[in-house]
Amino acid sequence: MMEYIVGIDEAGRGPWAGPVIAGAVILDPTQPIDGLNDSKKISEKKRLLLSEEIKNKALAWGIGRADAEEIDKLNILQATFLAMQRAVDALALTAQLALVDGHLVPPLNLPARAIIKGDSTEACISAASIIAKVSRDQEMIALEAQYPGYGFAKHKGYGTKLHQQALFTLGACNIHRRSFKPVAVQLKEKLS
Repeated sequence: MMEYIVGIDEAGRGPWAGPVIAGAVILDPTQPIDGLNDSKKISEKKRLLLSEEIKNKALAWGIGRADAEEIDKLNILQATFLAMQRAVDALALTAQLALVDGHLVPPLNLPARAIIKGDSTEACISAASIIAKVSRDQEMIALEAQYPGYGFAKHKGYGTKLHQQALFTLGACNIHRRSFKPVAVQLKEKLS
């Protein structure tokens, strides 16, 4: 019986708004994918192409998310772990081992190993990194229409000058992480 190894990574731990999204990928060893790397080291255009290729060639892939409300309730680390669990649960196959980017392992129903900079060294983690980033970026672009004026399509919720200005001018919206300091400070200033 073949042993399946799932790579797991997340996108969106640092932004002030939007979900944290995790990807889980079991690659097919008979269908290698060229160009896999840490999603942050790949151009947006290349990421989109690779994301499609991963979804077409992988034995299984899953996306999990935790929204801003869950992030505020649990904290960003626990919400990230929840997104990772959901990504693994979304897989069509059961993996026997998980390789997770970083130095911490989420509570999963299978053995797991944390690998620092795994998104650059392990193909399955790179693949997870790419599908998580593409999925999150697409969600933030879609949220731009729901919450115009914040620039989510541009900065994807990260703490840019543009986002800071929008937060100051418009206040926090439903997808802002109220437990993150810049948002909390802005909400406090609105009250005083």
